[in-house]
Amino acid sequence: MSPLEHNQKLVHFLQQELNIPAESIALVQRHPELPYSSFPMLLWRYGLITLTQLERIFDWLDSGLSYSATQL
Repeated sequence: MSPLEHNQKLVHFLQQELNIPAESIALVQRHPELPYSSFPMLLWRYGLITLTQLERIFDWLDSGLSYSATQL
């Protein structure tokens, strides 16, 4: 899966599963100089998600990365 596809899936997860507003996601996406892996942490640092939501994102990322690795 390309980084762009992975990013799109993450955004979809954030909006559909966690009900994160598009405006919150857009705020963090304005920092393209930061590594993609920082995206969930920035949402949390800016107070846009809770610690519980952050944990769910990491769980989702973990499950997706495991799945991707098995596809190689």
